[in-house]
Amino acid sequence: MPELPEVEVVRRGLERFVVDSDIERVRVLHPRSVRRHLAGVADFEDQLSGERVVAARRRGKYLWLALASGDAVLGHLGMSGQLLVQPSDAGPPRHLRVQLELSGGRELRFVDQRMFGGLLLARGGAELPLEIAHIARDPLDELFDEARFFGAVRGRHTGIKRALLDQTLISGVGNIYADEALWAARLHYARPTETLRRREVDRLLAEVRAVMLAALDAGGTSFDALYVNVNGESGYFDRSLSAYGQADKPCPRCGTPIRRDPFMNRSSYSCPRCQPQPRRARW
Repeated sequence: MPELPEVEVVRRGLERFVVDSDIERVRVLHPRSVRRHLAGVADFEDQLSGERVVAARRRGKYLWLALASGDAVLGHLGMSGQLLVQPSDAGPPRHLRVQLELSGGRELRFVDQRMFGGLLLARGGAELPLEIAHIARDPLDELFDEARFFGAVRGRHTGIKRALLDQTLISGVGNIYADEALWAARLHYARPTETLRRREVDRLLAEVRAVMLAALDAGGTSFDALYVNVNGESGYFDRSLSAYGQADKPCPRCGTPIRRDPFMNRSSYSCPRCQPQPRRARW
C-alpha cells in the first residue's frame, strides 16, 4: 500500500497538472470505486461536473482535491490505486474506474486493479474532509506535536511498530518506512512503548523523517507497476532499502543476515544484532 512518500509524490503531480483546471465531465466506470459516496454514482458525476480544482492536499495516506465550492474530492489509493493525468485522446488504461475530463484537453483517471481504493465527494471538505478528521498529522507536517506523540505512545502499552502504524497517533507511516526507521534507530519492532525514553522516540521520529524525505527524493518506492506518479513513472527508493524486504541479506551496518518475522498478517524485517529482541516483547 502506498505510504506518505508515494502519496505526496502523487499530490505534487496533481498540484502541478490539475490545480486550476475545470472538471467538465465525470464518468464512473465501476461503482465500487465510489462506494463511499453514499449518494451514489449519478450524484457523484453530477455534483463534480462544472467544479474547479483550487488545491491538492494530503493528510497521511489520504489526498484530496479542494474545489472552488468548498467541497473536495477525497481519495485513497488502497493497494493498487493510481491517479494518472493523461491527454483526453490517449487510449484508456487497463482497470480504469473513474474518468474526470478536465479543461485543456486532459483527463484525470483513477485506475485501480484490486479496487480497495476509491473516491468520494466530501461536502465542505476543502480544508480538511470530516471523513479523515480523526487521522493524525504526519511527521513531515510542521504542526506535528512531538511531545504529544511521545505521551500518546508511552500510554498506549503496545509494541512500537504497532504504534507507528496507528494512523490516529501518527499518519503516513506504513510497513516499509516503519521497518526502515526502526532499523536506523536500532529499535526492535516489539519494544514495549511504555519503556521508551523521550530521546529514543525523538531519534525514531528523526529517522522516520529522514527515510521519508529520502524516499520523496527518489520518487517513492515501487516494487511493481501498481505504484506510479501521475505521469505513470515509478519510484526508485526500493534500491536504497536497508531492512524491508531484505530477508537473509547482510545488514548494511553489521553484516548479520536480516530476519523476517510474521507481523499483523504482514512481515517485519530487522537485524537480530542491531535490533535485539526485548525481554518483554509486545507483539
